[in-house]
Amino acid sequence: MKTKNILTLLLVLISYGIFAQGGGLLKEKKEQIKTLKVAFITEQLQLTSDEAEKFWPIYNAFDDKQFELRKEKMGAFRKRMDDGAIEKMSEKEASALLAQMESTEAELYQLKKKLISDLKPVIGPLKIIKLKKAEEDFNKKLLQQYRKKRD
Repeated sequence: MKTKNILTLLLVLISYGIFAQGGGLLKEKKEQIKTLKVAFITEQLQLTSDEAEKFWPIYNAFDDKQFELRKEKMGAFRKRMDDGAIEKMSEKEASALLAQMESTEAELYQLKKKLISDLKPVIGPLKIIKLKKAEEDFNKKLLQQYRKKRD
């Protein structure tokens, strides 16, 4: 479980690094990744055209909300942790930051619960489980490609 959380956090931080590099490059890379993700998930779930027509608007709305939430909240966390701020942080400030982090995690959890309840009538429980696996597999592939480019 810890590995999944670390992988998710790492992917978020990597994506922020990529997106912070420049406006045009940022949008182009984001769109490339999104296109690859759509193709990968569609293939893995073997969506029918009817399922895909109903699935993608729900999933894209979830993905956009999740991205914005992470961008907004995680960006604030990173700013507070830059330049050795953790070492200067009081216990009271640390408690407040921790409460914010817990709140963000709770919001993400609620967002995921809503996604599942919205998708159940569209693709059913089995394909929702396959979706979770497809997302994890896609993130692993993305991370592997990033590591290969970096080396």
